[in-house]
Amino acid sequence: MDVVVWITAASLAAWLWLLLCQGFFWRTDLRLPPAAEPDDWPDVCVVVPARDEAEVLPESLPSLLAQDYPGRAEIFLVDDGSSDGTGEVARALAARHGGLPLTVGSPGEPPAGWTGKLWAVRHGIALARARGPEFLLLTDADIAHEPDSLRGLVAAARTGGFDLVSQMARLRVASAWERLVVPAFVYFFAQLYPFRRIARKGSRTAAAAGGCVLLRTTAAERARIPDAIRQAVIDDVSLARAVKRSGGHIWLGLAERVDSVRPYPRLADLWRMVSRSAYAQLRHNPLVLLGTVLGLALVYLVPPVALCAGLVAGSAQAALLGALAWAVMTGTYLPMLRYYRQPWWLAPLLPFTAFLYLLMTVDSAVQHYRGRGAAWKGRTYARPDAAPEQ
Repeated sequence: MDVVVWITAASLAAWLWLLLCQGFFWRTDLRLPPAAEPDDWPDVCVVVPARDEAEVLPESLPSLLAQDYPGRAEIFLVDDGSSDGTGEVARALAARHGGLPLTVGSPGEPPAGWTGKLWAVRHGIALARARGPEFLLLTDADIAHEPDSLRGLVAAARTGGFDLVSQMARLRVASAWERLVVPAFVYFFAQLYPFRRIARKGSRTAAAAGGCVLLRTTAAERARIPDAIRQAVIDDVSLARAVKRSGGHIWLGLAERVDSVRPYPRLADLWRMVSRSAYAQLRHNPLVLLGTVLGLALVYLVPPVALCAGLVAGSAQAALLGALAWAVMTGTYLPMLRYYRQPWWLAPLLPFTAFLYLLMTVDSAVQHYRGRGAAWKGRTYARPDAAPEQ
């Protein structure tokens, strides 16, 4: 059991480091920074890329149309080659609900070297720039905003001098699989990109949540958004990196009043959501994949295995170290479960959820090497420089 003890000690050491030295990633109290309402409210254009979103638009688009914003705001929904009547649904909703003016555009098929969503975003930004707005709100078609959402984002950006303000929308947690997997998705994201480091000037950590990104137009031009990231599969993180590298000040936190309405009721739905871009996150590097698999096993799987093995083999050291590491893991996960209003007993199940994510990551790599690559709404990108399938 000596080898097991040493491996478990390494796992516990990793958890203590994550607890104290990884930007307090496990805390969930980072919300929109304090903001004062500006004397003059700037013009804002809202850009919504939408491909086959007719099912979710009735739950999300009315919330954008109903924004209580004191300045001038306009919505540009880009119908990206939908086959389900997305554009017609959007126009009908605007006619029925009124509110902010809505323009529906269509960019045509993306050229080689562009991911479909970013090609749609490019078209929407081009339409918006004709209005000369100070800010762009980039938001997904499945995101519902409370009436004061845009107002709060703009006030926070103006007060804090931010070039990018992003909120991680609260994802849907209704089915059993959503309760098990979704809070962990945000937990792992925060572990990779600690929110407190993102806003720190001089820090190299940069990330955004694509469902809700308020972007200063001058910062977008300086960072050449979206052209500079046209091949990106994980477009939100790439966008934040480009803005920060060009000298922009960015902020990311958890949302209270911005929610995703997209359902992921089955494990297969969640599996596709994660695996479509997991290997892209690892830069399609097999050595990084191997390190990630070993790291996930050491950090998440070793503690419960060591506890059980120690109890069976009568090794008090292995059992104690495994129990301590599992306890720290559980404790860091509890705040995220509280944020998602989920029961505490899901926290000890995190090793099982992490094992699922490990399998999703491996599957993402397998799909990549089979030539299927990352996919978004029916478009597949086999390589980082691949052209979309026609």
